[in-house]
Amino acid sequence: MPVIRTPNERFLVLPDFPFSPHYIDIDGLRVHYIDEGSGEVILCLHGEPSWSYLYRKMIPLFVEAGYRVLAPDFIGFGRSDKYTELNEYSFEMHYQTIVAFIEAINVRGITLVCQDWGGLIGLTVAAKTPQRFARLVIMNTFLPTGEDNVSDGFMAWRNFAARTPDLVASLVVRGGTVTGKGMQAEVLAAYDAPFPDARYKAGMQAFPLLVPIRPDMPGAAEMKEARRLLSRCDKPALVIFSDTDPVTRGGDRFFRWLIPKSQEQPEITIAGAGHFLQEDKGEEIALHIRDFIARTPVS
Repeated sequence: MPVIRTPNERFLVLPDFPFSPHYIDIDGLRVHYIDEGSGEVILCLHGEPSWSYLYRKMIPLFVEAGYRVLAPDFIGFGRSDKYTELNEYSFEMHYQTIVAFIEAINVRGITLVCQDWGGLIGLTVAAKTPQRFARLVIMNTFLPTGEDNVSDGFMAWRNFAARTPDLVASLVVRGGTVTGKGMQAEVLAAYDAPFPDARYKAGMQAFPLLVPIRPDMPGAAEMKEARRLLSRCDKPALVIFSDTDPVTRGGDRFFRWLIPKSQEQPEITIAGAGHFLQEDKGEEIALHIRDFIARTPVS
């Protein structure tokens, strides 16, 4: 299991990201996370091919409102360790890493904020360990079981990733935003910082290939069970999707149908935002989430 670690000097210039790094050992791998503020916990889970940098516009607004923000990097991303072999990445490995992270930090009353793969993993964790969670915020994600047709947009992305071992994170993020053409070079470089060369990119290539497109694929049964549990979930849930994401379009209707308490919350669509809606409209989204937490107090 060859494991490599992105050199620290790659992270010396990170615009609007003044947060101190924190590290924890999970199954022999170093996992990086942001830990800012105090109070009720907001757990922010990123997706593909981003890292906790994606939440930089939202973290200060959460801290300002009196919350503690935890934002880990998945194995293979950000400052976390990276396997060099594609076959070392699995749904189970990512799932167990987040479960172990939550247990090690030992937090409860969590408000989950998730997008993309942060939803596939995070919602499954929340469904199976409900005692740790208080609320769900679901953004531009889905829970594939291999029984439903995935979007043409996703399949195009999956096929591209399958034949591109040297993916460029900044190009993916820029292409998945509305504001991409105006992104500063330093911001684009921050998305590329975790990946000095192709050896560091196996996790990036693996994520699209791990999405179950058949019922017999790993993770399909777990997410099917997560759907069942979420259909009985009594946690407040806020669904926030963007208006221009070809990958997860329509997923907002699915989650509002699936999770009973989501129907008690306003239907929010972020206008002028792409797949990476945190990059396009992070501040706006953070304010919606702050309002949601305020109106759903935990006893």
